[in-house]
This record gives sequence, C-alpha cells and structure tokens, in this order.
Amino acid sequence: MTLLRAISDNSGITLSENARKYLLNSRSPQTRRAYQSDFSHFAAFCRSENVTALPALPVTVAAYLVMMAESGIKPATMSRRLSAISKAHSLARLDSPASMKNALVKEVWSGIRRTVGTAQTAKAAATTNYLKQMLDHVPDTLGGLRDRALLLLGFAGAFRRSELVALNIEDIGYSPEGLVITIRRSKTDQEGSGEKVAVALGKSRETCPVVSLREWLSEADISRGPLFRGVDRWGNVRAEALTDQVVALLIKKYALLAGLDATVFSGHSLRAGLATSAAAAGASERAIMKQTRHKSEAMVRRYIRDGTLFQQNVSAMVGL
Repeated sequence: MTLLRAISDNSGITLSENARKYLLNSRSPQTRRAYQSDFSHFAAFCRSENVTALPALPVTVAAYLVMMAESGIKPATMSRRLSAISKAHSLARLDSPASMKNALVKEVWSGIRRTVGTAQTAKAAATTNYLKQMLDHVPDTLGGLRDRALLLLGFAGAFRRSELVALNIEDIGYSPEGLVITIRRSKTDQEGSGEKVAVALGKSRETCPVVSLREWLSEADISRGPLFRGVDRWGNVRAEALTDQVVALLIKKYALLAGLDATVFSGHSLRAGLATSAAAAGASERAIMKQTRHKSEAMVRRYIRDGTLFQQNVSAMVGL
C-alpha cells in the first residue's frame, strides 16, 4: 500500500494524475519519503497480522503501538508513524484510526509515553570550537576546498542540509559585508516565497565562509548551477548537486577525524551549532531566530539554554 494509492482508494473520487501529483506535492519530498516509509512499516505489520492497513481499525493501531514499544522503538518514531497512518487515511478520505479522539489509541499511547518516557536524544551541536577542530582535518585538495566551504557556509548560515544542497550560483549575492543568499524553498517555506540569509565575513581567512566559498568556486570553475557538487578521485567536478545525505556523512567524517564521537553528529549539527554558539556569545533570541529562520521560539530557547549553561553558573562560584 502506497500513499499514491491511498489518494484514490476508498475515496469515491477519481483524481487525474496531475491532481494526485499536486496533492502529493503539498508536502516536501523529504516528508513524503518519511510518510511512505512509515506507512509501509505499518502495512507490513498489518500483513503479518492478517488485517487491513487501509482502512485500519483503532484496535489495529493500538496493537501496532504495543509492538513498537516492546521492540524498543523510540516514542518520537512512533509518533511520526502515527502521523503517517493518519495522512494515508486522510488522503483516502477516511477517518483516521490513529486519532487521539479514539479512547483506546489515546490510552495505549499515553501508557507507553509514561512507561518509556518521551525525551529525545538530541544530536550534538557543532559549535564554533568543534567546527574549528573539524576544519583542521580538511585536506588541501579540490574536494577539501568544497568541504571547507560547505561546513563554514552551513554553519554561518544555519542552513538545513536540504537547503545547502539546493543552492545554486544564482542564489549567491556578494556585498562588502559578506554574502546575501536566497533560499528558494525550505522546510518552513514550502510554497517557495523565498528567504534571504546574510553571512558575514569571518575574522580569520582560514575560517571565513566567504573566502572559502570563493576559493571553491574558482578552483572548481563553477559559474552556474549547483553550488556544492561531487568531486571524483581524479579531481573532476560533477554537474549534479550533492545529496543531503552526503552533507550528513561529511559532518560525521570530519567529526571522526577530529577525534569526536561521530555517532552524535548529524546533518543538523551545523545549524544547531550556530544557534548554540550565538547564544553562548550573548546573541538575543530574536537575532538567533532571524538567522536560523525558526518559526517557533521553543526550539531556539533550547539552544539558548544549552549555550548559556555555564554563564553565571553557581557551581563555579562556590570555591570548589
């Protein structure tokens, strides 16, 4: 069972291919892939229990939650899969069996959350100090120039990895103060209104994102198209953009080379690192949100708490 089939199955409405395409495009490709993967997991469970996945019964969803809890699956993943079940039913014009309006599902879900807890294991923020340690291990090669520019720009612009790999030369503007980068589409701008992000000149040439980007583009002879591309073993630059998965792998690679625990770093670490480092440097919540483009204060305030843990910390004031 796929989400594409869910759009037409049981709906009583026949949609054209174009209509289904637009309906699917109401979500980002990453979100669609996540929904598809999560609903496929639920469908496989239903097949194993010889019950239907679409439409599914609330008791089936409750049993699925119990199975996931007993398998050690994290509540955050379980919650995401509940959303996928609801989305598939919504596309099929069916009531969701995963709704918290259903007493059985609600009670089982509440019991699981109370039993296993809901705290998520956050990935490490690549703060300024960590980033500099990573940069110390970037090789003096064409691929190294790309990696340095990617790490520095991703950090300074607080870019999501999907935003980084979607950047084209045409999105980069130069000014005496640094760069003005246009994000054509992002997680919080699905309709493509566009956002501008300023990246200031660095204090040191070795850690300046503007200098690093210019060097990479010059040496790679890129004058149009994708900003960050693959480089093969012979130093040939590919025409296609890197994937967002490559960004995450590069961050882990340089964390490992720097002697850090690579397992706690992810594609989100650069963005989190900028927010955390800015908070530690005394930047205001409003200034951080302007750069990170967060719409919710809750996430930014978590970075601020992390970044200021040792500011005016009483354990350092008691003479130990």
